[in-house]
Order: sequence, then C-alpha cells, then structure tokens
Amino acid sequence: MKPFTIDTTNGICAALFIFLGGFFALQSLGLEIGTAFRMGPGYFPLVLAIVLILLGAIILVEAVRFESEPIGHVAWRGMLFILPAPIFFGLTVRGLGFLPSIFLTALIASFASGRMRPLTALVLSAGLTLFAFLVFSYALGLPFRRFGPWLPSWPAL
Repeated sequence: MKPFTIDTTNGICAALFIFLGGFFALQSLGLEIGTAFRMGPGYFPLVLAIVLILLGAIILVEAVRFESEPIGHVAWRGMLFILPAPIFFGLTVRGLGFLPSIFLTALIASFASGRMRPLTALVLSAGLTLFAFLVFSYALGLPFRRFGPWLPSWPAL
C-alpha cells in the first residue's frame, strides 16, 4: 500500500481556497441573506464563498490522488502589466474619464505579451475604446463622463 501523500502545490492552493471561502462565508453571514427570489446583500457573497470552498475541496481531492508537475516559469511580464491595468482604470476613470482610461488601460495590458508591437497595441487600444464607447454609451445608454476633469474641455461626443 502506498503511503498517504499530498501534492504540496495543489494542497496549498486547496487550503488557500478553502480558507478564503470560509472567511468570506463567515463575513457574509453578518449581512442579510434573503432567499433565492429576494436576495439580500449577503446572498451572492455567500454563494461565491461556497463555490470557492467546493473548488478548494475538489483541488484537495486531486492533490491527494495525483502527483503534479512542479511549477514552471512564472510569467512576470504578464503579471506586471495585467494586474495593475484594472487598478489603473479604477484610479483614473473619474479623473481622466471613461474613454482615456479605457484606452490607457488597454494599452498597459496589451504589453503583457512580449510579441506585442507598439503600433499594434495602439490600434488594439483604439479599437477596444471605440467598441466600449459604442456599447456603453449608445447601446446601453449609460451615463458616464467620457472625459474627466483632469483633461481640458473636449467637444461633446
């Protein structure tokens, strides 16, 4: 009989998922849960926490059953460009406005790939900005400032 072993990489991941899921489940119990038809503010966080706990349990079962490969090369470039991009958007959307923030966020995120060229990144960012403008402004009619107070006055679009 084989000795009981847990793959450490997946075991740590499972423990982290279960711990975070339990933490958020306990935090959501302080809010009104409601029912599936009349959801309170704590309903959705509780459901997400339960899903996180279940995913952690599945990973833990897999960690006990199979030995995984060691973690390979970490894509630091991707993390350094992708992770700050939404933070940048959140910090600048009120000051710069929606359109410049979307453009700059897409521009920052596009350089996560080492194969991205500056001209391609500019075209991609402009296309995404145009798409977001058409969808959120015209199709959905959401009221947001297209250009913020940090920029000089722009003509109304």
